[in-house]
Amino acid sequence: MTTYPDQPFPGPSPEEEALFAAAAAGYAHYRPGLPDEAVGLLADTLRERRAPTLLDLGTGTGQVPLALLAAVPGLAHIEAVDVSRPMLDQARAVLTPALGRCTLTLIHSSADDYAPLAPLPGEAVQAPDLVTCCRSYHWMSGPDVLAMADRVAAPDATIAIMGDGSLWTHQSDWTRALRELIQRYLGPGRRAGARGDYAEPRRSFEEDLAGSAWSDVTHHQFRVTRTWTPEDVLGYLRTTSFAGADLFGERHAAFEADAQALLDPHAGEGLLVEDAVFTILLARRPGGLS
Repeated sequence: MTTYPDQPFPGPSPEEEALFAAAAAGYAHYRPGLPDEAVGLLADTLRERRAPTLLDLGTGTGQVPLALLAAVPGLAHIEAVDVSRPMLDQARAVLTPALGRCTLTLIHSSADDYAPLAPLPGEAVQAPDLVTCCRSYHWMSGPDVLAMADRVAAPDATIAIMGDGSLWTHQSDWTRALRELIQRYLGPGRRAGARGDYAEPRRSFEEDLAGSAWSDVTHHQFRVTRTWTPEDVLGYLRTTSFAGADLFGERHAAFEADAQALLDPHAGEGLLVEDAVFTILLARRPGGLS
């Protein structure tokens, strides 16, 4: 297993890194995983590959690699990239017991600055057969990431951009009420951690792909029904950029008490229902070549 670079990467500020560190342990517990159908679709892109390689950008706690290790027994190598060392530390802890013969490289970098290590003499280049961005592409410089992927990926590789929004974007009575409560504490905008308010991407993901080498795109959607306890929702919020504990300062305990009082009446039989749609954009180079 390899981690690089050894020196700190100029990514998040110390305040943001502290926020990631606080969230990393809870992220794996409270963040929803990938639907089985989505994992199957990703695995299918690697079925005919001999010893395939995965490049996961914005890996967080390693949800995508962990799911594919179980679904693709022949997976040979994983490159997991994230700007947060605490997230990579959590990914290492989660992935190491599941690796088997698969090798793992953890890369502390932004996605668009990622570059693979040069192979040692006599070693084959491990060009990724599948490049994934799960719930992370909106934080990246999209065109730069797609250009980087074109440089490093195998000629017939696939890139998958996927996600399902968040409890901020989900439209239901209880999430609308929760969003209004967060805004009463933090202001009308959607926070983006210590950076200030979140700015929507100027172009859609589909537009980014259409203007890139990855213009052969198929669109897949999977409906998912999730149930949350009010306590799970509070745990989830602590891991988010829009309602992390540090954003509230000394008022965080008061916010959680208000949120609990708000959510309890909405929780039929103790559960809150989220009907989500998990979307995957699968993209390839036209003709399968760069």
